Amino acid sequence: MLHVATIAAIVDQHAEDAAFLWLRRRREIDGPLLDETEIGRIDQRLEANLEGLMAAGKAGWEAALARFGDYPEPGELFVLGALALRWGEAALVASAIEAGIGVGKTGISSLSAAIARAPRDNLRPFVAKWLDARDAWPRALGLSALWHHRVDPGPRLLDLAGHSDAIVRSRAIRLAGALKRRDLLPTVLTGLDGEAPGERLTAAVAACMLGETRSAHRVIDQIVMTESGLVEAAIEIRLLTTPTKIGKQWLRKHLEQPARRVAATASVGLFGDHAVMPWLIEKMREPDLASAAGASLRDLFEVDFGDTDLFVVDPALLGNDFADLDDGPLPVANRVQAWWDEGRGGRSHRPFRSMRRLRLGALHAALATPETPLADWRSTRSFPAWM
Repeated sequence: MLHVATIAAIVDQHAEDAAFLWLRRRREIDGPLLDETEIGRIDQRLEANLEGLMAAGKAGWEAALARFGDYPEPGELFVLGALALRWGEAALVASAIEAGIGVGKTGISSLSAAIARAPRDNLRPFVAKWLDARDAWPRALGLSALWHHRVDPGPRLLDLAGHSDAIVRSRAIRLAGALKRRDLLPTVLTGLDGEAPGERLTAAVAACMLGETRSAHRVIDQIVMTESGLVEAAIEIRLLTTPTKIGKQWLRKHLEQPARRVAATASVGLFGDHAVMPWLIEKMREPDLASAAGASLRDLFEVDFGDTDLFVVDPALLGNDFADLDDGPLPVANRVQAWWDEGRGGRSHRPFRSMRRLRLGALHAALATPETPLADWRSTRSFPAWM
């Protein structure tokens, strides 16, 4: 790390902007609003700020460290991890990991994102040591490196999938599913009986990837019934691995249950059946279902709804019953009705594949063929930030 002349205010701004941009990227990376080009613009700006910190040398690291000291949050931790791994200095990497432990579980996610952006050559000196570490945190980070770069660790994955720590187990089982390691299916099925709901859902997704949907569906159905925080993710994988006719019957039961009808409504678009549009438009008139109906609308059409007037940011524009909602852009039922009646959706718009659509496409492809590993849908198009 070099000592170079710098302007403190500019270096501090780089640290602040990098943390902010990564947080925005994390919020949108699997969502329905941006596509790979728009995420690519964020990436360009993020990269420019990280490069600014790198160019500042020791001052850049100290600025990032000072900001983390003031704001020990995920975004600031990501910046520390990204810088440490790019410099490749063991002491800095150890410092970032120690900072992550202080942040808690979200710290692993931040450092995992830093690992995703690190060149493979920079990771090589660390990953083997992380996987051999006694503590769970380094092992989890080692598995993050394998996940992001889709590297198969061979026989070692079996031991990691049976680790005593749930975080390590879950990450190993997720990797086993993505890489289609059918030799690990017995261990994956054991994970269906894990203590935490999140661990059971991870194992269920991996089991589906490995073709064992029958055992997985039993666990998924239980999670849908009992775990409100996981219900949307559970419904999604259930519908993606269920024949359409049976899936519609299954979802219809949950649409009738007050506790699950919001999540179920948000999943209707996964079938890709435009015949549901009249029903969906009526749900947009109900304040408690409007956001969910809007989510399904985005799944039904490859349209950039940001180029239309079908959604509004201010819920109060929809009437007094909607004024207290805080669910982001909401669909305007009358406008959607007119748009649907006029062109049956999207004919005059350029094709738009959101990051969510890319993720669903990768899942569809991996689930359809036993030998096809799960592709990295998060690779984005490099695009100048000023365009």
